[in-house]
Amino acid sequence: MYPEPTNIWQAIEYSPLGIGIAESLWAFPMIETVHVIALVTVFGTIAIMDLRMLGLASTNVPITRVSNDTLKWTWIGFVTAAITGTLLFASKASTYMVNPFFLTKMGIMALAGLNMLIFHFVTYKTVDQWDSATSPPTAVKVAGLLSIIMWLVIVFCGRAIGFTLGIYLPETGF
Repeated sequence: MYPEPTNIWQAIEYSPLGIGIAESLWAFPMIETVHVIALVTVFGTIAIMDLRMLGLASTNVPITRVSNDTLKWTWIGFVTAAITGTLLFASKASTYMVNPFFLTKMGIMALAGLNMLIFHFVTYKTVDQWDSATSPPTAVKVAGLLSIIMWLVIVFCGRAIGFTLGIYLPETGF
């Protein structure tokens, strides 16, 4: 029997979904496996685009083509990672919410999203002027460099979460 939740994180963790995942022999590892595959897809497709934006790879291919070839897979991977990440979170919400690597991962992911929005709604508006350039403008390179750095930190933090779940424990009050 689980205690009465005293905050939203415990309510999530003690929900039938959270308990089901946490107590299942196979649910957490299966969900985590799909999560990792999805994250590899996200990181890989973003790295392909970022390396092109930096002028370090596929310089003979227009940036719009690289974007068209990778964007669908990036979003499929991201949506899959978001769903599986939410399921993993549900099983240990209280523990995740006191883990600095989890909190850093979420914060950096928000910044990566902001970087992407600025790139797509500001910088990308002039893509017709630099689409086929071997060395794109500085603003494009900065967006690509920030993106790849942030996603490397996200991957590092995600891996660190798995190694620190038993170190950072929530105050339970009982």
